[in-house]
Amino acid sequence: MFEAFAVSTGVVALGEIGDKTQLLALLLAARWRRPRPIIAGILVATLLNHGLAGALGTWLTRVVDPAWMRWILGGSFIAVALWMLVPDRAEEVQGRGAGRLGVFGITVIAFFLAEMGDKTQIATIMLAAKYQALVAVTLGTTLGMMIANVPAVLLGERAVKHVPAHWVHRVAAVVFASLGAAVLAGVGR
Repeated sequence: MFEAFAVSTGVVALGEIGDKTQLLALLLAARWRRPRPIIAGILVATLLNHGLAGALGTWLTRVVDPAWMRWILGGSFIAVALWMLVPDRAEEVQGRGAGRLGVFGITVIAFFLAEMGDKTQIATIMLAAKYQALVAVTLGTTLGMMIANVPAVLLGERAVKHVPAHWVHRVAAVVFASLGAAVLAGVGR
């Protein structure tokens, strides 16, 4: 359980640096300068999104033959490693005003939708399938999202300018590729 939590936290925290949802956090913080509802919205959206993604990953382990699941998971980790090397752009995540929803509401909706099909959501599905520990993986991936996004909200662009995002993406790609290779090799069966 602890391994699932720790790996999930680390992988998502690294994978989120420079990701479109981190850029979204920067944009929301710059626009409204109200960190508390933005941070709360990120937390709620991530728990919902990653909880559903983790449940999907857990379900897949029940319906897919274990031999096939090993190849699917290993290949998926390697595919995400390659995907990590393609940076997101700020123009993909710009939105409009909060309207009646307020800053919290727009953050929940924007983050939930931005995570659909995102690297960290796919990673959550794969990690839940690998570890079969839904709660530990969901909490770990959520903590990883918060580790990456709260500084973005609180410190704005200065938080990501100290470490070049492309280096963080490369490290995350190596982590995902290593996980993929380990799964394909049958480590931890």
